[in-house]
Amino acid sequence: MLAKMTLPQADSELVRIMDAALADATARAGKWLACRPGCTACCHGAFAINALDVARLQTALAHLRAINPDAADAVQTRARLWWAEWSGEFPGDTATGLLGASEEDQTRFDEFANDAPCPALDPHTGLCAVYDGRPMTCRVFGPPVRMGAGEALGCCELCFAGATEAEIAACEMTVPTGLEEQIAAGMNSPGETVVAWALLPRR
Repeated sequence: MLAKMTLPQADSELVRIMDAALADATARAGKWLACRPGCTACCHGAFAINALDVARLQTALAHLRAINPDAADAVQTRARLWWAEWSGEFPGDTATGLLGASEEDQTRFDEFANDAPCPALDPHTGLCAVYDGRPMTCRVFGPPVRMGAGEALGCCELCFAGATEAEIAACEMTVPTGLEEQIAAGMNSPGETVVAWALLPRR
């Protein structure tokens, strides 16, 4: 079961590398990057997160609770409502929050909660309430990224409108997937889950 997770110290180095890579890609992208505070297109739809993402989210939520308990309560209320609405279609184990690994489960996940707003999204400000602890998927969304060797570059559909392939390639963001996988592997997690589950209250 994915209960409360402890954030490994090595994650701070991963986040530092990611932040630097994002800043560099953003500087090179310039006008092509449409990402702005309040743009929430990427804050809708469920996606898989690993134990490292869970620990980062829970750490950020604990920090938010220390400085703004009402905001933290609001996040967890949205997480409870999200889970109540979507758990009936959850392609995995609702008791543990773990996503299923079968081909059928993965096919179902492709159509799961695609339009649902993330519980971390503050509907009043259009900002992420736990931005500093956001998952890696959120940290790479926007600039052109290549998720695997030999794969094509992908970027937010709102960005790089009218850009050529060469202009897009010149703004590629390097993602240290190996380091992330190494740190996550050391956590001995049984599987992946979703953001709402990570943000639910824990006893």
